[in-house]
Amino acid sequence: MFDVILERIVTQCPGSLGALIMGFDGIGIEEYVVENADLDLTLVGIEYSNVVKEIRNASDILKVGNLREVSIKTEQYYVIIQTLTEDYFIALVIERRGNFGKGRYLLLRESFELKQALS
Repeated sequence: MFDVILERIVTQCPGSLGALIMGFDGIGIEEYVVENADLDLTLVGIEYSNVVKEIRNASDILKVGNLREVSIKTEQYYVIIQTLTEDYFIALVIERRGNFGKGRYLLLRESFELKQALS
């Protein structure tokens, strides 16, 4: 089921290279990567999960509410990370010429179904 949702997100967002669902512990649940993408999505998820954990901890310390989303913009990619549950997040990697706004929308649209499946 996760694979179908991830594929739907990636194929509907122009410029998307892949998406994954991962635990904050760095253990991947499912991923979908487009053919010929020169990207180690699992490594992206593991490395950014550590960053997101730190941001989440800062949010707790500052008492500003639960972390919902982190967007990272590099020279080559956008990485959008949205929390799904206390333990899991989804990440979408988009080429810089891709549609960042549509990627955010698709993650939000699919998050309800993903949250239910993870519960």
